[in-house]
Amino acid sequence: MKNRITIALLSLLMSGVFSLTAQKLEFADLDVSPMDMAHYPRTSAYNNYMPDDQKKEPKIKVLYCRPNKKERAIFGDLVPYGKLWRLGANEATEVSFMQPVEIGGKFVNAGNYTVNATIYPDHWMVHFSTEMGVAGTANLDPEKIVASGKAKVKNLDDSREAFTIGFQEVSANKVYLVFEWDRTRAYLPIGLNPPFLAGGDVSPMDLVQYPSNSRFRNFIEKEEELAAATPKMRVVYSRPQKKGRTIFGEMIKYGEPWRLGANETTTVTFYEDVMIGGKEVKKGTYGLMAIVNKDEWEFVLHKDVASWGIANHNDEHNVASVKAPVGTHSESLEALSMAFDKQDEKNVHLVVAWDKTLVRLPIAMK
Repeated sequence: MKNRITIALLSLLMSGVFSLTAQKLEFADLDVSPMDMAHYPRTSAYNNYMPDDQKKEPKIKVLYCRPNKKERAIFGDLVPYGKLWRLGANEATEVSFMQPVEIGGKFVNAGNYTVNATIYPDHWMVHFSTEMGVAGTANLDPEKIVASGKAKVKNLDDSREAFTIGFQEVSANKVYLVFEWDRTRAYLPIGLNPPFLAGGDVSPMDLVQYPSNSRFRNFIEKEEELAAATPKMRVVYSRPQKKGRTIFGEMIKYGEPWRLGANETTTVTFYEDVMIGGKEVKKGTYGLMAIVNKDEWEFVLHKDVASWGIANHNDEHNVASVKAPVGTHSESLEALSMAFDKQDEKNVHLVVAWDKTLVRLPIAMK
């Protein structure tokens, strides 16, 4: 038996199925422009050695290659002025932001970016791009640049042999990304507490108020007209658009709760106590949603005002509810719309309409 196994193994080896010789591996020599990292804060690179009370959250990390001067003239010669430079050697220099930052007045999300710079004698324009997996600066896509910042240049007395990247803390909210080689140092300011400024919303926010002229009380000059313009209630909501979609029964499914708008929770503010569905509702601000069905909606007031829609809604926070029949509007409304419709001195309807659907929430003032 043993002899037969030995003969079988020899046959496999001779046929080339197995080889006792390992495949030849090739290992790179040490690079003349070795790779390195720079960290901010600096000690975050070795948090695992630090006591818990001295650990610092990493905020920025740079991965780059470090060419040497080797008696060459660098800026204006090896690195020409007015040309794009990879800020190092070999692969593109990469920057990782562990938090949002501000560069050149632009908000930059946390993430990984490649970085290069256009070099001038008195400043550098440093560019951050989402184009990854590139070497150097050849054939880069300018449309992938998300931010560019101006780095001031300082001439140094002493020459630095190897290109170096580091950080200089300016304040709790600002740090310089510092580049240095030969007798040149460039400082790029990076804001660590960028302002969050929203762009245009596809579902813009709006409000309706009752009575309607209560929004403009500061324009009313006659004292006798001020009382009639005392605000009673208002709704703040975001207004999605139809955009050719089937709204009710498809985009907004029957039997499921809906935020009565988009984005943040729709809110209704009562400036005095009211009655809804036969229940007293104290003055204040409430969230407003609806359970939508083909022939009937159930409006629900709740206390979860500081929320984004109705995700994880807790029914125990509901304050009042009322069911209302579904009606139709003569024309199809492109944007979700709301209005107050006075019935008499004590009764007002909040009218919700979208597409050709129209539903009324009855509100009685005390």
